[in-house]
Amino acid sequence: MSLKGKTAVVTGSNSGIGLGVAEELARAGADVVLNSYTDSEDDHALAERIGKEHGVTARYIQADLSKGAEARALIKQAGRCDILVNNAGIQHVASIEDFPVEKWDAIIAIMLSSAFHTTAEALPIMREAGWGRIVNIASAHGLRASPYKGAYVAAKHGVVGFTKVTALETAKEPITANAVCPGYVLTPLVESQIPDTMEKYGMDRETALNDVILTRQPSREFATTEQLGGTVAFLCSDAAAQITGTTISVDGGWTAM
Repeated sequence: MSLKGKTAVVTGSNSGIGLGVAEELARAGADVVLNSYTDSEDDHALAERIGKEHGVTARYIQADLSKGAEARALIKQAGRCDILVNNAGIQHVASIEDFPVEKWDAIIAIMLSSAFHTTAEALPIMREAGWGRIVNIASAHGLRASPYKGAYVAAKHGVVGFTKVTALETAKEPITANAVCPGYVLTPLVESQIPDTMEKYGMDRETALNDVILTRQPSREFATTEQLGGTVAFLCSDAAAQITGTTISVDGGWTAM
């Protein structure tokens, strides 16, 4: 599988799943554009390291994806976008009545609205090039629900629905749109939830992981960022040319239950 000559824009890719996806796409030969809301020396050094390690062109472009104009500007600044991976995300846990309005707005903007804005900018570029792949990183929570994660679940369900619409609008073109639905992946986002879980249940880390966090994942193992990256790379390959408008779960059996 070679993606040589293609350019991939991966949002929220200076850590976690996004970084794993960018790494695997670069390994397959794609030039990559990394992104997050920060703009540090480490961000640019990360892109430089990926480029050198995989022999591709890698750049870092800062954009605050809570702002639609910046999400669109990211694609414009990238210049070329054969592959778009909408991955950026945040989390907040609270009951509906206690959910801060600003947190709701931020989660919906970053995880759902930004996918609309980047896709709207990328599609004309893909159509002009005569080829395109859109992969939206949804979640098992795009197919299932959990209490106290109202904004996250709503956003991820929205991403799955938006993916289907995108696929239907491009069905007669050499452009595909799919959603990858991870279960628990040990990323900074998940890592940040572990201390709260430990405190809530009075457990040590290992017990909290096995008896609380991973109880929905029958494999009792975290998926890896490399596995997520490999799944995305497959969806960008010629072998997946007739896979569009679907969800692929990487969740250790979570959604099989």
